[in-house]
Amino acid sequence: MAGIDLLLKYFPGMTERQKEQFAALLPLYEDWNSKINVISRKDMDNFYEHHVLHSLAIAKVQPFKTMAEILDVGTGGGFPGIPLAIMFPDAKFYLVDSIGKKIKVVQDVVEQLQLQNVRAEQIRAEQVEGDFDFIVSRAVTDLSQFTQWVKGKVSKIQYHNLRNGILYLKGGDLTSELAPFRKKVRTWDISDFFEEEYFDTKKVIYLPMR
Repeated sequence: MAGIDLLLKYFPGMTERQKEQFAALLPLYEDWNSKINVISRKDMDNFYEHHVLHSLAIAKVQPFKTMAEILDVGTGGGFPGIPLAIMFPDAKFYLVDSIGKKIKVVQDVVEQLQLQNVRAEQIRAEQVEGDFDFIVSRAVTDLSQFTQWVKGKVSKIQYHNLRNGILYLKGGDLTSELAPFRKKVRTWDISDFFEEEYFDTKKVIYLPMR
């Protein structure tokens, strides 16, 4: 199973507009990948599984409410931010990365898909101003380092099921990395949501932040 059918397997309630936007992702990234290496070439064969569906694991843990403010740190080519922005068109997403050529790709994809709820900027996480309900990312660094980057950027106003904080995608043995946060951190096995073998060792990590 590939492409949009894979997404519909786990998110059957998508609107026609969402289906169109998700279907448009692959040709956009194929075009960009022919110019610059945004996504590993070998990964493009599994684009929807390895990038889009992986990003949407966060949606299984915490659906975002209307007007929620989400910061995607180290978004790279736009993951997990762009798939989440398609899935939650009433939430607001701010995608940041320090590498300009990647943000250029993200900005073009956002424009082509007419995603009104996304802004993307070349900026370091430490320089971001404002506060957010959730900060999302996909394994850009050790969680201890990541918390320092985003300290003070989490809103104190709560209106989701989970307290505001970090939702982080990462795989492998995380025992030592999560040890400093053991009293607060929660993890979900993505294999509980998606049956594909790719997700067997991957997790969503949640860390509430004040």
